[in-house]
Amino acid sequence: MAIPSSDPIIVAPTNMPFRADESLDLDALARNVDKFSNTALSGFVVGSYGGEEFHMGEPEKVSAIKTVVEAHAGRRFVIAGIDALSPTEAVRLSNLYAEAGADMVRVRVPAADKGVNTAPIQDYFEQVTEGSPVPVVIIHQPKTAMGTDITKEELRDLTAFDNVFAYIMSLNYRYECRMAQFVDEKVKLWTCNGTLLMPGGMIGAVGACLLFGNWGPHIARDIIQACLDGRYAEAREMQERINNVDSVGMSWGVGVQKTGLNLMGYEGTVPRRPNLPLSESQVTDMKQALIEARIMNEDGTPAPQV
Repeated sequence: MAIPSSDPIIVAPTNMPFRADESLDLDALARNVDKFSNTALSGFVVGSYGGEEFHMGEPEKVSAIKTVVEAHAGRRFVIAGIDALSPTEAVRLSNLYAEAGADMVRVRVPAADKGVNTAPIQDYFEQVTEGSPVPVVIIHQPKTAMGTDITKEELRDLTAFDNVFAYIMSLNYRYECRMAQFVDEKVKLWTCNGTLLMPGGMIGAVGACLLFGNWGPHIARDIIQACLDGRYAEAREMQERINNVDSVGMSWGVGVQKTGLNLMGYEGTVPRRPNLPLSESQVTDMKQALIEARIMNEDGTPAPQV
């Protein structure tokens, strides 16, 4: 396990490469992880929307975790994604994934029908944090970008549990601006999106978990660090430079992450159906956006991710 001792920490949803028959290519996954382990990326999130978690079975997820752990060989760390409405199931998965080698688990705040004979969300995370053998990263990611699933009182209580490592804020920045002060001081605040790197840093984020981290982990790190140092003009210049590519990344589904990785020399391959690859014109636009962000050079070669 190589969890950084200092901030910023930048993690990203780990791309799952698939063969033409849609089987998971673990050899390609290992090669990608080895390459990423020489970049500014701090760790891997195996099992997230950007990693096509809902298009994979449990045995595949376990195999992917084992492959990533073996491939990074102690140079990075692994967070396993859990999306379970039942805390009992979340605890079972946390133990399963920890046994496979995960260093942490990322647990989404469940979108429960509050007040309809359901236990408080505090009960859910009390059971999960006590039952998980590894630290828990809480992610607040409502179904709608401007939605909310927790109150400030609930967030204060959830992040106060002993086994919580970080809280990943939602896209609802107006809401999270008010919520940041209620995150327990022992817990790291992470932003969730490339466009929100500087805004997140301005309200106290010391790291990030984001799709953009696959393309520009060094830029994400530098923006957060600039905010920590009070170098806001530098942070703004970098932020403005990446906003377009991040917007593209949020607009065209999981295929855009794979396309970006393919263009950068990784084995992104293609999405698993029903997700589809990008069109030729979208690939061209993606390449130009990467060049504008200085993630790729003008000649189409990838720039260093360090």
